[in-house]
Amino acid sequence: MYPASAWRGYYLPTFPGRVALLSYVLSLLAAAVLSNYFSIWLAALIEVCCFIALFLLMFSIPIMKVVLCAYFLGSVFALGLLSFLSGNSLCWFGFYAMAMSFFHFSEYMVTSIFNPHTLCIDSFLLNHSTEYGVAAIVSWVEFWVELYFFPNLKSFHYFSMFGAIMVVLGESLRKVSMITAGSNFTHLVQYHKRSSHELVTSGIYGIFRHPSYVGWFIWSVGTQVLLCNPVCLVSYAAASWVFFKERIYDEEENLILFFKEDYLEYKKKVCTGLPLISGYPQKEAEALLKLQEKYSREL
Repeated sequence: MYPASAWRGYYLPTFPGRVALLSYVLSLLAAAVLSNYFSIWLAALIEVCCFIALFLLMFSIPIMKVVLCAYFLGSVFALGLLSFLSGNSLCWFGFYAMAMSFFHFSEYMVTSIFNPHTLCIDSFLLNHSTEYGVAAIVSWVEFWVELYFFPNLKSFHYFSMFGAIMVVLGESLRKVSMITAGSNFTHLVQYHKRSSHELVTSGIYGIFRHPSYVGWFIWSVGTQVLLCNPVCLVSYAAASWVFFKERIYDEEENLILFFKEDYLEYKKKVCTGLPLISGYPQKEAEALLKLQEKYSREL
């Protein structure tokens, strides 16, 4: 456990967070230096060799897991930036790589600064779920297949620009929600109320009940608009909507039990932020509280 430190009123990353930040920056600098002397493909090969070396060290030094993940993400960002700046047919795939890298790295860093007690290697969300990994791979396959057979499909730059705006907006909204919630934000649904757990209703939470999910939804769909992937655009939107509908239902069931009438009042005033998702039904919520009260009396 590494508690967050403060300097002149500003929160600083924990030790693993500082290690991650240093590794991320070093990988960016390494890629920048290598690209000046070698081609982008040779620079990528050298980065892969460095990654393998770090991977081997991971088994003897525990903190190397953090170094490995951060260095990998930094390399992805750097190579994505080089691809984006090249201005060729892969420029938007480069932007996509940058967006993916920054999303996962910033998840770890924000957790490190604002909720260090929950920080772990899973905070990178690189192992979010099998479905998440499969979805990412499918989107890559669609992009490359369509680029080869239908290259004109990837030339709608204004469409890609709109996707880039969605990605930046969604990313910003999610991180603002994480920072606003502070220690009350967790990557996993909580089934037991911590003594320090508070109901956050201010800031962005005064606009949406689940702003982090709204941000992730916009970001997720935006990545496929960015890549001009028509198949994954539809499937990502549908899969994300179903996932968040079920997730919000489960999460709000626990929040109602945690905060009771306070959450019901908050729920009446503020929407979830996601289209056609209202959350835990009001009548079911009231019945749930009555059942909890009855159970408490019996005990």
